[in-house]
Amino acid sequence: MSLKNRYILFFLLLTAFNPLRANVTGRNSAYEKYISKYRDEAIRQQKKHKIPASITLAQALLESNAGASTLAKNSNNHFGIKCHSEWKGARAYHNDDRENECFRKYKNITDSYEDHSLFLVNHSRYARLFEYKITDYKRWAKGLQECNYATDRGYADKLITIIETYQLYNVDREKEKKKDKKETRPASLLSHEIFKTHGLIYVIADGNDSLEDIAGDLGFKVKKLRKYNDMPKGYPLEEGDIVYLQKKKKKADKPYQFHTVQASESMHGISQRYGIQLKSLYKMNSKKPDFVPEEGDMLKLR
Repeated sequence: MSLKNRYILFFLLLTAFNPLRANVTGRNSAYEKYISKYRDEAIRQQKKHKIPASITLAQALLESNAGASTLAKNSNNHFGIKCHSEWKGARAYHNDDRENECFRKYKNITDSYEDHSLFLVNHSRYARLFEYKITDYKRWAKGLQECNYATDRGYADKLITIIETYQLYNVDREKEKKKDKKETRPASLLSHEIFKTHGLIYVIADGNDSLEDIAGDLGFKVKKLRKYNDMPKGYPLEEGDIVYLQKKKKKADKPYQFHTVQASESMHGISQRYGIQLKSLYKMNSKKPDFVPEEGDMLKLR
């Protein structure tokens, strides 16, 4: 496609399609209060131990039910860490995978956060997690599941959904956003090849891309690309992500009628794969915005 034709195509796209209405994400007020209360502690742990604050907060929210679990209330244990042979501190006993299992008990919640960090740092099976970028919450979440932090096969999906629902990835980037942009943004404009699938035009993100990069390269407004792709402000792109340049559809094209959820897939990822508006995917399947799909689930696509 010639440069002239590319810009003609961009003009048509900019003028022919209406933007999506903002995606409304269901949130739990108890989760929001918990995040507000322990956000600074998670950031402190990130700075000290190089564990993403988003991962720390998501694990705490999930494991402690935002501080409402019996283990959290009675033992200040917000990460579900069991005693193990090396633990010399106070103990509490609760039913989990087996009856009357031993869990660590702490004097205060700060000690629980610190011990969670040390638990990951000092156990060799988690060593490979620290090779991942501190902003790559998806790899950290999947890595925790692969390292058997929890027995739940949907553990990574749940962490990712929490992080994306509450935009916790912004917490990871607060201290290094300016530095990252300076290091990774190319001196010249990026060049993106345009593709088409499901009747929709899109580009593929590379390892250094942000929505701002793509918008600047192709002459789009960042806000419009966020709406087209159901991405809230600050959403981090990964290499290979699809970025649509026009409004997605309300249902998948034929013959795609159903999708069987694979390990680590999210509702957003599935909506991008088939070019379906995220709110439509939830609606077709009678699911609320906080629904977390599990491996093997069957979802309607049209």
